[in-house]
Amino acid sequence: MFDRPTIIDDAFTRRVAAQDFPAPRSNIAPFSISTHQLVDLFDSQIMSRHLDLWARRSKGKTFYSIGSSGHEGTAAMATATRHTDMAFLHYRDAAFLIQRKKQFGGLTPLYDMALSFAASADDPISGGRHKVLGCANTFVPPQTSTIASHLPKAVGAAHSLGMAQRLKLEDAILPHDAVILCSFGDASANHSTSQGAFNSACWAAYQHLPMPIIFLCEDNGIGISVRTPGGWIEANFAHRPALHYIQCDGADLNDAVRGCKEAVDYARARRRPVFLHMRTVRLMGHAGADVEASYSALANIEAAEAQDPLLHSARILHEQAGLSGDEIVQRYQDMRARVDHVAQDALAKPRIETATDVMASIDPIKGFKASPTLPDAPARDALFAKDQRNLAKPVTLAKSINFALADLMQRYPNVALFGEDVARKGGVYGVTQGLQEKFGAARVFDTLLDEQTILGLAIGMGHNGFVPIPEIQFLAYLHNAEDQIRGEAATLSFFSNRQYRNPMVVRIAGLPYQKGFGGHFHNDNSLAVLTDIPGIVVACPSNAADAPAMLRECVRMAHEDGKVVVFVEPIALYHTTDLVEANDGAWTAPYVAPADAQHIGFGELHQHGSGSQLAIITYGNGYFLSRQAEAELRAGGIDLRIIDLRWLHPLNDAAIVEVVADCRNILIVDESRRTGSLSEKLMTILAEAGRGDSTRRVTAEDCFIPLGPAAELVLPSRESIIAAAKAAVA
Repeated sequence: MFDRPTIIDDAFTRRVAAQDFPAPRSNIAPFSISTHQLVDLFDSQIMSRHLDLWARRSKGKTFYSIGSSGHEGTAAMATATRHTDMAFLHYRDAAFLIQRKKQFGGLTPLYDMALSFAASADDPISGGRHKVLGCANTFVPPQTSTIASHLPKAVGAAHSLGMAQRLKLEDAILPHDAVILCSFGDASANHSTSQGAFNSACWAAYQHLPMPIIFLCEDNGIGISVRTPGGWIEANFAHRPALHYIQCDGADLNDAVRGCKEAVDYARARRRPVFLHMRTVRLMGHAGADVEASYSALANIEAAEAQDPLLHSARILHEQAGLSGDEIVQRYQDMRARVDHVAQDALAKPRIETATDVMASIDPIKGFKASPTLPDAPARDALFAKDQRNLAKPVTLAKSINFALADLMQRYPNVALFGEDVARKGGVYGVTQGLQEKFGAARVFDTLLDEQTILGLAIGMGHNGFVPIPEIQFLAYLHNAEDQIRGEAATLSFFSNRQYRNPMVVRIAGLPYQKGFGGHFHNDNSLAVLTDIPGIVVACPSNAADAPAMLRECVRMAHEDGKVVVFVEPIALYHTTDLVEANDGAWTAPYVAPADAQHIGFGELHQHGSGSQLAIITYGNGYFLSRQAEAELRAGGIDLRIIDLRWLHPLNDAAIVEVVADCRNILIVDESRRTGSLSEKLMTILAEAGRGDSTRRVTAEDCFIPLGPAAELVLPSRESIIAAAKAAVA
């Protein structure tokens, strides 16, 4: 009862040899598929099946054995699409990848898949880091998503096609007439991430924006152990505005090819989204360790096995290609022997053996693409013709970022800026004012109110040669979409062994000290969600002098190195002009043109002062407050220096230790919460360097930030910094 793989395997050979084929599931007329194509598709299907059988029977030798059995009809989609139609795949789409690799030519899909199953270091897509379906040659980025978190970036990739064509983008990677495929299961169709993707695609198409995307829903009626109500997918998607709905039977190659071709033709010709509802079955449970009999009746399991797509394909081969049952079985057994031979070779290949090798692909290849040269002076003068009065005087942090964005967009034609309210309004705090007027609605545009879509849009655009600069309106708004950075953008280089990059600079307005806002939604000081993600860079400018140079470095890293960068902008300092006294203007700075500006490299700290009695290590608002405290501390006889970290992740450990090496006492000022904050990392770095006994910290309380003056009670302040500094040197 429990060895379902063997039961399914034996049933195929027995029934096909006896020509005991299942009846067609509906009145499907034979489609115009040649005998050669039928046999080729069947070979891809049985290759996928035997890989599943091998993985299930090789416990301890293969890993993460979520198989594709029952979903082999997706091979039909590979025949309907081009290899330049980027595909973001469901984890049950091995047959699709096999068929696409065969059509591309010169690849070894069976061997590649076996290497991936075996977690071999020779695996051509992930280098043994994960069993993923992907191929750089055939435009299939590897996915590790199990909850359809890849759908927003598929929408972004589809949107980028029209953008690249309108802008005549020379960096575009995908053909202008490409379509984007993303596939997923019926259970994942209910996830908020996928619902957001469907909505954003329809929202764009409803406004007649190009959105050539195929949502392939592989409906096997169950998500792990939870049944999908009968008819739910059709009821949910058949009548959505701006979404073209098509059904097909994935168990029947005739109908699968018909449905896939119809979907691809519609998306390619109309440049509009399609929902292809493909009926499938799930065989062998959810994954290798799943005992389906523990939650499904035997009758239901056997009913699904009776509709095995390979049995239906065998029937079609018999009826349309004239193959006998014995000939089909022989082909099936020959494939078994072929898979077994290749599998044994794959198992003998080396696996990753050191932590260094595992981590090697976290960062994408540096210097992959050179930055454009700076625009000439007349072109820049024309860009800033209306800003001459502001350029002639010191500016605030917000204005310096605005000017820097304009310079960057002029230099990099592949930069696009978008988010909630960033275009016509110019952002909640005016940081992006005037940029749409300068660069047009194709490059500076408003999105719908959905952070998952904003970040997914950025990831997808990065797949097509853009360097997106999405804005998250408030740091607190990131949390409902953080997996787009953690699970999708940050992992791509790692799981593709540096073959794919995710260039992007995410601007986030955040951090505390807005007395007019409560912390749960707008006044958030939680950076931990970002500073524990491998491979990304987190930058935080504290002043108008640093912000432009740091932002230029961020865009350079994204464009040249394919880095995922998060640029956290302290809201409370956006429009701050004074430091100590009213009208002192000490927190403004002249905006310097890129050709004349000082370069601030990644990881480069800023040191203010050279005192050796006390070093204050801080960032963002903490740097501003520490500078406010400086005069009183110096008046009290404390000789100090103040270090602005600037780059919050990854921290430059060596530079941090060196910059305080000749200081007797160290104080960390961290506006984030005490637990899980940067201060903990800094304390560890300094303790490991032998400076633990001379280091103290001032942090925010482990609390949400209340409204009004009460906010000061749970945050570091000028006064608390002064008190802690005096205690540190006492």
